[in-house]
This record gives sequence, C-alpha cells and structure tokens, in this order.
Amino acid sequence: MKRICICEMCNCGRHRCTHEPTALYVKENTGECMLTEYTEKFPVYGRVYNPPQTQKPKPELDHGRDKGRMDGTTTFKTDFIPHEVKQRPKRQPAEYKPKPGKIDLGTTYKQDFNPYELQPFVPVKSREKAYTAPPKLETIPTYKDDFRQWELCKQELTKPKHKYQPPSSKFGGTTTFQDDFVPRSVAPQQSFKPPSVAKFSDVPFDGVTSNQLAFVAHPVEPRFVKPQEVYKPSSQPLQDLTTNRLDFQGQPGELAQSCKPRPNKSSSLAASDSPFESNTENKDNFKEWPVSLPKFHQPDKYVGPTEHMDLSTTTAAHYVRHQVQPFSRAKPHKPPRRASAPFQNLTTMREDFQPWAAQARQPLIKQSEGIHKASGKIEDLTTFRAHYTIHELKPNISFKPSKQPMRSSVPMEDSTMYRTTFTPKRISVCPASFQSPPGYEFEESDDRGHKYFRKL
Repeated sequence: MKRICICEMCNCGRHRCTHEPTALYVKENTGECMLTEYTEKFPVYGRVYNPPQTQKPKPELDHGRDKGRMDGTTTFKTDFIPHEVKQRPKRQPAEYKPKPGKIDLGTTYKQDFNPYELQPFVPVKSREKAYTAPPKLETIPTYKDDFRQWELCKQELTKPKHKYQPPSSKFGGTTTFQDDFVPRSVAPQQSFKPPSVAKFSDVPFDGVTSNQLAFVAHPVEPRFVKPQEVYKPSSQPLQDLTTNRLDFQGQPGELAQSCKPRPNKSSSLAASDSPFESNTENKDNFKEWPVSLPKFHQPDKYVGPTEHMDLSTTTAAHYVRHQVQPFSRAKPHKPPRRASAPFQNLTTMREDFQPWAAQARQPLIKQSEGIHKASGKIEDLTTFRAHYTIHELKPNISFKPSKQPMRSSVPMEDSTMYRTTFTPKRISVCPASFQSPPGYEFEESDDRGHKYFRKL
C-alpha cells in the first residue's frame, strides 16, 4: 500500500511537514525529492563519509575518590615522562684555507666591452664671420645740438651759522627747549566768578504754601473695632479613639517569644574555667630574626672661610660718581589758589537772566461752526428707524423628503445576483489539520522530517 505524507494529504495548502535537515551524512536512494529539484539537475559528487568521532574523554565523575581532599594530580603529571636532556653538540666551523694561485679581477664588463676610437666633436653651428669696423661716423644728436646748458648759481643757505661750543662744565649742555623758551611774567587772570558774599533779602519769609491755603480738614470717623469673641469650651468630652481602636479587636494569643539564644557559656567552655590561651600558629612557628638598625649618613659640619671675603663688584670699583644738579623746569610753577570766602552758589545764569512777566496766553482761533447744536431735547429717532420699512417674511420651501415610510402593496423582490449565481459547496475539513488524521495510521517519520501515514 502506498504511504501518504502530510504534504500530500493536505488539500487546503496550509499544512506542511517540518523539514529538518537531520540526515546530512545519509545517502538517499530515492529518485524523487518533494522539496527541491537540485538533485535532479545536478549530479552527486563522490562518496559521503560519516563525520569523524571525537577522541575527547567524557566528563565522567569518579565517585570512588575521597571527596574531602582534592587530588593534585593532573594529566600532565601522570602522562609526562622525564627524559635526560643532553647538551646539543656544537658544529665546529671548518678551518679557512686560502686558495692557491692569483685572483682574476676581471669582470664581464671588461670582457664584453669593446672600446671604440672617438673623434673630436664637430659643432653644427656655423662659424662667425670676421666683422671689419667701418670708419668712425661723426654725428651730432639733436639733444646736444638743441640743448644749451645754463649757468647754475649755488643757492645760499638760510640756516644761521652757529658754531658748536662744547660746555666747559660736566653735564652743562642745555636742551633746545631751554634755549628757545623765553620765560615771561605771568599776569593774574581776571576772575569772572561772583563774590562769595551772601545776599540777604529785606522781605520777611512767608511760610504759607498752596497746600496750607487749599487744604480743607475733614473730620475723621473713629475706627471700627471688632469685639473679640469669648472662648467657650465644649461640654462634650473629647473622644481620643481612632477608627483603628474602635474597629480593631485583638485576637487572644500568647506573647511572642524571642528566638535569641540565652547568653550562657558553651558546652566546651563550661567544663573548664581556665583562662583563654592567646597562642596562635604565627606565634609558635615564627622565629624572630636579628634586625640591625639602618645607618644614616651624617653630613659634614659646615666650616666658614677664615680669610676675608671681598664683596666689592666691578661697578662699585670702577664707577665714579659725579655731582649732578637735578633738572629744573623752565616753566614756572603755578601754586594752587584757595579761596578763604565761602562758596557761592550763584551763577551767571541766575544773575544775568531775569524772568519776564508772563502775559496771558493768546486764545485759539476757532472757525465758526456751520451746524448749530440743538438746544432742545434730543429726539430718540435714528435714520435707521426713520427710513427702515418692515417687509413680510416668506418662509423658505423645504425640499427635504418627509420621514414617512413609503408603503406599497406590491411584494418586494428579494432575489439578488448572489442568490441566482451562487452554488453551495460542501465544506470539507483538511485531514492534515488533525493530530492523527481520521482513517489513517501513523507508520514512521523520515530523517527529513516527513511523517508518513498508512490508510486503514
């Protein structure tokens, strides 16, 4: 009986076998392949061997060994065989023996090269012809013929003749500012500042201001004071119970006991009351070595020089100091002037400027109004109210259909194109959708993942 796979059993096109490539090294003898056409178009190359097996030992645990202490043996210690290592013999170089006879120093260049006879180089350029100079031509250029040289007179210098006379004393030379500057007597400038004399007015001071004249004192009403309410304590007692205290009722039970052990002596120490031995392994096995103190280098003491030290410099030894007078300014010194009188706050603006008598302001020039204002009572009538004419409103005709249902005595034709052309088909369930298709028995699964069923 022919076997059927799920791929062939499916009639809806949604079910396929799980194509798992589990047989990479298995040679298939089937002629057809349901997955690809690669095997039909391309030939098979050679033989396919099984994969090589690993020689790595399996990680098995040895339960027979003692689990308390770790064995320090390794595969290197167990399999390693020490061999005697001998020194490698050195190769003795052969003795140098010079070759007998004479060395031929000839090269291939000397053997293959044939010298040629060279002739002197002949230039291609033609030789220059000897030029014989004609007799000298006596000519006069137009410049020499037309130009007449004038007699030039030497211009006298306008600079005055001053012979330099070096100063007789050291640093006695004067500057050009001292030579050219002529000191003049400074005339005192006329001060336009007003005299610092206070001016007093003969008119008595009037302390009346516009506020004092125009201010009208109004009586101030007394401030409203709100009476303080008297505290009245509540007659009801204070309820200090919360919702937790009212609603929560504790369940009866024993008190929680502490799991902390009692501070008693342990069983090992309870028997002996001897003091604790503070000896450790370090104290027992450690041996003190004699340690010598490090030697510190002591520097030599400083010994000052016994001879006298010359602290003079080349500048102090060879410098000759001259008595030079300080430079005096030719410009006279103007001492600051301080006034003993008190400061006057009067200026030329205040003294010279006199306020003019202000005249009455000229009234504005207004044109006569063309429209006179009405003196009577205003009429509450606007142009809109006067000229507006009321028209009768006509309601708009609505074209919206009425909401009344349209009823007809003719029965409705409920036949459609779908009803006339539709042919009902039988709904079939795909047998591959079941885990075990009905009417089939599972036989085996292929190494490619195909599940084959046999029909009952």
